[in-house]
Amino acid sequence: MPRRYQPPFQITSQTLNLVAQISELLGRWSVSGQAALAPRLRRDNRIRTIQASLAIENNSLSLEQVTAVLDGKRVLGQPREIQEVRNAFVAYEHMANWRPQSREDLLTAHGLLMAGLMDAPGGFRRGGVGIYRGDQLMHMAPPASRVSSLVDQLLGWLDRTDAHPLIASAVFHYEFEFIHPFADGNGRMGRLWQTLMLGRWQPMLAYLPVETVIRAQQQAYYSALAASDKASDATAFVEFMLHALHAAMAEAVLPSSAAPTPVSGKMSGKMSGIILAAVRRQPSITIPELAALAGVSTRTIERHLRELQIQGALRRIGPAKGGQWEPA
Repeated sequence: MPRRYQPPFQITSQTLNLVAQISELLGRWSVSGQAALAPRLRRDNRIRTIQASLAIENNSLSLEQVTAVLDGKRVLGQPREIQEVRNAFVAYEHMANWRPQSREDLLTAHGLLMAGLMDAPGGFRRGGVGIYRGDQLMHMAPPASRVSSLVDQLLGWLDRTDAHPLIASAVFHYEFEFIHPFADGNGRMGRLWQTLMLGRWQPMLAYLPVETVIRAQQQAYYSALAASDKASDATAFVEFMLHALHAAMAEAVLPSSAAPTPVSGKMSGKMSGIILAAVRRQPSITIPELAALAGVSTRTIERHLRELQIQGALRRIGPAKGGQWEPA
């Protein structure tokens, strides 16, 4: 009998801490009554998710334009980008009907997500594929002849794993991107399927726009994928995704004064160091980018920025909105 596939990853202390903190935030969200989101807020969060996930794939439509498309209004934009938005909304609306471990549902989802955007949506690729950033080859996916069996092995692991759903969903996301089973749409499919897994575990997570955090820290997202490729181990990507989930949860649940730090209670001094180092490297860095980098809410970053200004460690250059920061 062939050996069952086990994706390589490690359960680190950071992983365990983040899982515990996300679970605590979920508990607070549940008892606060916010988990039962009003239909309008669910739709708004879904639109934020779609806009951010497509923006990662270079769709240029703004949040306002995506909202207009889904409201049936006329939008000046590329027909392909408008079609991507419509497809994504249909796919996310069907998500509740799918089983994460089902090959048939996976192919159906891809068919909806990529309808009219490529030849033979809903079918595995038939040729080789490499992932490039500019002229640099970042990842060479397995040959097409292996895709079907690799996907079946991964889905089989997902069906039987006892890993925590937060961890299992991130491992699946990484492994899916490594296999790159489709000719196009793999990134948005990986994020969709992780949302499906999380929503099956905790229904409120189906409407958590974690993609907005990933979009704000897109380079770190790619770096985590590359680090896991290099190590032949999903751990780096799992930790990145848990940080992103923590940041999205903190944004959804906590006021700025209550937002916890992601790894330990010693983060206050570390937070200042993270902010100052990031500002030195990139004075134009935005608050959402800082939040994603640190794994906390934007309100927490705003509070730390104010404290650093009061301490005289940081000063703003230019207008209050759209300006830059520099160490004092």
